[in-house]
Amino acid sequence: MRAGLFLFDRTAVLFLGVAAGAAIGYAFGVRQQVEVPVAMGGESAPAPEALGLPGGPGNAATVPGEKPPETKPGALPQPPVVAETRPIQPGIVNAIAAGRPVRIGVFGDSFGDGIWSALYNQLSRKSGYQVIKYSQQATGFTRYKTLNLEEHDRTRLASAPVDIAVISFGANDMMGVADGGHVYALLTPNWKAAIARRVTSYVAMLRGQGAIVYWVGLPKMREAAYDADVVRMNAFYRDLMGRLGVAFIETAPYSVDGEGRYAAYLPDPATGKPQLMRANDGIHMSMNGYIRITRGLSGRIRSYVDQARGRAGDGAPPPPVVAPTPLVVPPPVKVAPKVPKLEDPLADLPETPRASKAPPPPEPVLPPARGAPADLLPPDLRDEATRPDAARPDADRR
Repeated sequence: MRAGLFLFDRTAVLFLGVAAGAAIGYAFGVRQQVEVPVAMGGESAPAPEALGLPGGPGNAATVPGEKPPETKPGALPQPPVVAETRPIQPGIVNAIAAGRPVRIGVFGDSFGDGIWSALYNQLSRKSGYQVIKYSQQATGFTRYKTLNLEEHDRTRLASAPVDIAVISFGANDMMGVADGGHVYALLTPNWKAAIARRVTSYVAMLRGQGAIVYWVGLPKMREAAYDADVVRMNAFYRDLMGRLGVAFIETAPYSVDGEGRYAAYLPDPATGKPQLMRANDGIHMSMNGYIRITRGLSGRIRSYVDQARGRAGDGAPPPPVVAPTPLVVPPPVKVAPKVPKLEDPLADLPETPRASKAPPPPEPVLPPARGAPADLLPPDLRDEATRPDAARPDADRR
């Protein structure tokens, strides 16, 4: 009995520990939901080495729970912080001049959720930024039958456009695409043409409402076949963004170890101590991981905003923090109870004519009764009825 209770207690503690660990991981931006890629007879993915990128056997260097030894600070490359060289959009200059925070919209799938969390932590409201989450799980450019991203986001931005748009799609698009009554396999020429049309129109929609656009690539993946598709996906979007004039933000080189392999843990750039960078699914990242791959992007956004602030006014300070408008709740209005109007259920029926008050007409005066015709009397009375005095029964009594 004691052994059974001990086993039950151990099991309960283990279950509670796993649940607490999952909750802590989710609180720090780790997405436990795995979005399984679906292939539809696409081309066989080449090995990463064939594309000139690190990978191959031994793709995963570490997994959660197996911390690597500490390394020297700065041993691995970090995302570079480069100055933004594209033209400053007039909308952001006007926003800064008006004292409004710079609105940064993050668009994407569940990976975009992590990008939003990282930028939200690096670009604070106190510094004049407003980072807004437009990303939505289980969405992508291959899933327009479920959700047309361009129409959906155009509606959401109609009343409140953004100054900077950050896009992160692709993890859910590892599948064929239906377009014009046909289904095209992953990364085939027709697939690329269909997706390029949708993405080009989507970017044009964001630019049309005044935003400068960034596209965030996908990091290294743990599963080798899936990672090979990600490598090709990144190459496709890198080329497309180059033709569209959109900045493509590399993340794969900053999500691997010193040998170019997938690593769940990577050294902290300041201390060299290992930090958990990936979620258990081998696809998503932890909060530390998302911050790591977006440091260069956040620095580039700061560069762009600083230039816009200089354009708005030489040495203009960051826009002040705008306090939210207090919610004014009107006092309750007392309304007198409304007495229901009673209706006569017989009101619609035709009226019955009322009885006249005039005296009734007199009864008609009947003529004196005569004797019944002889042919209607019984035979024994016929002779009596034919007598001359039969009509006067009282004649004999006089």
